[in-house]
Amino acid sequence: MAEITFQAPKRPNKYKALLGLAFAVLLVVTSVFFIFYPFASSKTVDYFKGENPIILDGKQAGNAITVNGTVYLPLSFWQKNIDESITYDSQSNSVIATTKDKVIQFPSESVSYFVNDETVDLQFSPIKDENGEVYVAVEPLIEFYPYQFTQLSDDTNAVLLEKDGTEKTAATFSSKQVRDDFARLRTEPTLFSAYTGEIEQKEAVTIEKEEGDYYFVRKNNGVAGYIKKDLVTTGDTITVKANVEEKTPALKKIDGPVNLTWEAVYSKNPDTADIPKMDGVNVVSPTWFKLSGNKGNVSNLGSAEYVKWAHKQGYQVWGLFSNDFDPEKTHDVFKNFETRQKVIRQLLVYSEMYNLDGINIDIENVNEEDGEYVTQFVREATPYFHEAGLTVSMDITFIAGGNYSAFFERDHLSEIVDYLVVMAYDEHWATSPTAGSVASLPWVEENLKTLLKQVPNEKLVLGVPLYARLWEEKENGDISSESLSMEKVQEWLDKYKVKPTYDEESGQNYGEYYDSKSKSTYRIWLEDELSLSKRAKLVEEYDLAGIASWSRYFADESAWVAMNLEEDSEQ
Repeated sequence: MAEITFQAPKRPNKYKALLGLAFAVLLVVTSVFFIFYPFASSKTVDYFKGENPIILDGKQAGNAITVNGTVYLPLSFWQKNIDESITYDSQSNSVIATTKDKVIQFPSESVSYFVNDETVDLQFSPIKDENGEVYVAVEPLIEFYPYQFTQLSDDTNAVLLEKDGTEKTAATFSSKQVRDDFARLRTEPTLFSAYTGEIEQKEAVTIEKEEGDYYFVRKNNGVAGYIKKDLVTTGDTITVKANVEEKTPALKKIDGPVNLTWEAVYSKNPDTADIPKMDGVNVVSPTWFKLSGNKGNVSNLGSAEYVKWAHKQGYQVWGLFSNDFDPEKTHDVFKNFETRQKVIRQLLVYSEMYNLDGINIDIENVNEEDGEYVTQFVREATPYFHEAGLTVSMDITFIAGGNYSAFFERDHLSEIVDYLVVMAYDEHWATSPTAGSVASLPWVEENLKTLLKQVPNEKLVLGVPLYARLWEEKENGDISSESLSMEKVQEWLDKYKVKPTYDEESGQNYGEYYDSKSKSTYRIWLEDELSLSKRAKLVEEYDLAGIASWSRYFADESAWVAMNLEEDSEQ
């Protein structure tokens, strides 16, 4: 008989079940605790670096120095953040700032400064040299820029600069007692980031921005960071007011577009009785003034009689000033504040002496590295000229390389002067290795499109040639040219019985003649009524400020008809 064995079934361990349940409950409670009562970072970091921190655009932007209660900011800070054109002149040991209507000079070792040559007294030196770095006093320089300056509390010695129009919101921290880690300013919009400072109950702050569930707030001592929105009570919006008053220059108005012609004066002025009527012209620019030597002297060929004649004809007179097309003179004169000022003062005297309406600045053949000095001269000259009621124009080239083009800071210059006049010619110059048009129409238009990316159309005047080059090509390959006026061109065509034909490539009429005696081929691309009327149409098509012609001497009667922008606009 088999033996049968019985075994009782295992009963579950109630203690183990209870332990598992307790662990699950603990896990849930812990998760809820972490969600609703998070552990915040206790790491602290310094908000500012160094002494006398500068606050700009919501963050530290350098450090100031304080001397006897006067706050000075590094020149490099001013240049980087406020006005890149502020410059230091080593010869006069002074800082120069310019606005649209003011030239401000801050000399060292002085308790005065100068605004348009007028002395303003201070109780402190406006600039300091600290360990080889130049510093400029916040006051009074900040008065010339749209920024508000505030010195904050003694515990940080922070300096706050805020731009006109900046908006921020007044606010107050929670009036209820909260955890210490909730009352800390975080570097990021999360409690797990480090903190820069703490806020007291009911402490006033300003909200500068918001991100998610957090505000970025700033304490009265300048320290800032993120705080949860539900702990902040918002107040009124604050708008920074730091307006700067600038005088609008009282310039003589030109009716319609500018129509300028240059009067080339090399030794003496023309007999005005011999100058024909120039329909459409409203500005004449005689080449009267130029640098003489490298000490800042300006030679003068001005004529009061010429100005009287021009005004009687209804023309404004913009006296032309040139650098004598000399790179060495330009460098020596324009690199220093005092010699630049010497030039400006002489031009102001001449403009008053001859009752001028404007100044035309013609700076050419300059080393590329000296371009900044040319721009600085124009920056410093324009406020004085405007104050004297003078319209300021400057001649430039199309964008290219070399001493005649690369030095122009066209974008900066267009912000300073009233007009830029582009000398849109010499595509083929006097000694060009190949014969060609002085300024073919496609070449002009293509370069004009490029230039308009840097210069606004309402400030750009299109300069056009009234001369043509007669090219002689010998059989041995030698090539030469001479410039002819419109009248002389017609005489040449008549003499050799050359009948011009239209040249599609240049957009101009073209003439050619072979001389069997000299075994030379003569070529000429005409500046005539066809060519000039096309150039005038470019002015209208691109809505430019006007037209300018070089020079009055080369023109015939048809030129003024072709370039009369007023008549074109009426048709």
